[in-house]
Amino acid sequence: MKVKVLSEHGYEESALGFSLSYNSTVERAKELFSKFAWGKSGETKFLESMYIWVDVDAPRFWWSEADTYRISTKQSASTMHTLAKNFVKSEDFEYPIMPRTLIDVNHLIDDFTKKRITIAELKNGLPDGFLQRRIWVINYRTLQNIYAQRHNHRLPQWHTFLDTVLSQIQHPEFIKPPE
Repeated sequence: MKVKVLSEHGYEESALGFSLSYNSTVERAKELFSKFAWGKSGETKFLESMYIWVDVDAPRFWWSEADTYRISTKQSASTMHTLAKNFVKSEDFEYPIMPRTLIDVNHLIDDFTKKRITIAELKNGLPDGFLQRRIWVINYRTLQNIYAQRHNHRLPQWHTFLDTVLSQIQHPEFIKPPE
């Protein structure tokens, strides 16, 4: 799994919006952010205006869980259009796969390119460990929710995702609760 934060925007705009609620200044709003990031749900809405763009190359089994978070946008490398462009290699999967499985998937790709099977049949034979790259746009509020629900998850990919994102964003203190 590979994770890289590409960009982050909305901090200044969020501070301006927050300052309107309290008839305050942008500077004062920024001072209050840490306090209100952990308040009642209505007080945390400023986090919805802060967005990150993340480049994630992860196994399909992880993406099926990540798709739970719908207050976000994802653009992906399409298996529909790209899966049969090349034969797959072991490096195309999260973990090493059985050599026989690799041969079987490549036979399916060959059968698809020769029009002996449909794309649905090809995708049906694709192991869930196949890596798929997506650009994921997430707001801080959704990321805070992901952290709350997944920081102790049994899939190690959630730890990789969260640790990497938290190490790269400008305000991890809004995502990970105070000790």
